Order: sequence, then structure tokens, then C-alpha cells
Amino acid sequence: MDNTMLIGLTRQLTLRRQMDVVANNIANANTQGFKAERMMLEPDTAFRARHQDGPNRAQFVDEWAMGRDFSQGALTNTGRPLDLALQGDGFFMVEMDGVERFTRDGAFTLNPLGELVASDGAQVLDAGGAPIVLNPNAGQIVIGESGEITQNGQVIAQVGVAQFADQGVLTKTGDNRYAAPEDAERVIEELPQIKQGFLESSNVRPMLEITTMMQVSRAYTSVTRMIKDTDELSRKAIDRLGRP
Repeated sequence: MDNTMLIGLTRQLTLRRQMDVVANNIANANTQGFKAERMMLEPDTAFRARHQDGPNRAQFVDEWAMGRDFSQGALTNTGRPLDLALQGDGFFMVEMDGVERFTRDGAFTLNPLGELVASDGAQVLDAGGAPIVLNPNAGQIVIGESGEITQNGQVIAQVGVAQFADQGVLTKTGDNRYAAPEDAERVIEELPQIKQGFLESSNVRPMLEITTMMQVSRAYTSVTRMIKDTDELSRKAIDRLGRP
């Protein structure tokens, strides 16, 4: 198989992956705290396109990493006292089955034990890494901008917010959450900026994603046409060379 075919096929693979990423962004345009993603490419140094004459500049590309846009999403007023939105950097800390995760989705509620939990039951952690337990019968729950939770004038806990020196170390784990390696440099924010009764919307821009999807689709069609034309040219060349 010649260089044109190989380069075309590798480009098709990356375009298909890019289409999946764009489609996932669009599907999560209304997911609280979701961060838009972008596929990042790099030259494949293990394989280099070669030819007999001319400069040896053609290179294959491969997926290098998944880039995420952690910029602030718009805040939506819900009026629900346990809905929380973060302004600026940082992540809420939650725990599920003893495993710690990080999220920007602050749609919380109370379970029958009085624990502050996410929609799937994951426990929301305080600044010390312990589950937050409230008494639903002890009066109005007030959560200040610093994350302090008070009832009847008494401070019950402070919502834990973790910040990472390098957000690129975070890996997506599903359920709109991230995992961090054990050696990741992080700090617990002492004075986070939290708004009670609000949720952070996704920072996906649907029109931009739709435009990108159209560009990817056109590029895929163009590469497919190039591969077909190259195959037809090779077939004709073989046919001519095979004539007596």
C-alpha cells in the first residue's frame, strides 16, 4: 500500500475519533459542570512516509491526548438550597465506595442518613475529607460563599473544594467526574467561591461544535475521495503496465 493510501487511512481514523469527541460535547451541552473536550494530535515518529524521489517530509499522525477546556460555565439559578456552583478553579470532592473523585456538578441532595450526596449517592466530602452529615429537621441549611454550612447559627461543616496545580493530570472516569493520581499536587481551597442555589452549566458552545462537526465531515469526505482516486489511479497504472 502506497503512502497516499496509508496517510489517508490514518487521517480517517483520527477524523472518526474527532467526530466522536464533538458528538460527545454536543450530547453533554446541557450537563451541569461538563467541560468541552478537544482531541490533540502528534506526529507518529514510529512510522514515516517514504518515497524514492523528493523530500522526505510526510508524516503520519496519531492521537496524543484529550484536551479539556476548564473555563467557567454559566451559572443558573435553581433556588434549591443544596444546589452549589463553583466560581473559578477547583472541584467538589466526592466519594463512592471508598474511592475519591472530583466534579464540577453541584446538584446535591440529602440521603435518608442525612448525608450530603450527589444524584447517584456519592458522598460529598468536607474540607477534611469526611462525609458531610446534616440534620434535615434542624432548620434552614445555609451555605456561604466560603463553603461553610450552617444550621441555626452553628457551623456544621465546610464543603471541600480541591484545586490542582496541573489540571492536565485529571482523567475522566464517567458520571461527569475526574480521578487524580496519588502524587498529583493539589490543595484544599480555604476560601472557595461557592454560590448556593445555583448550578454551573456546561461550557460547551453548541454552534461551535456543530460547525466543527461539519468541518470534520467535509474533511472525512475529502480524504475518502482522495483514497478512491488514488486507488483508481493505481488500478489504471497496473492495467496499462500489464498490457503487452
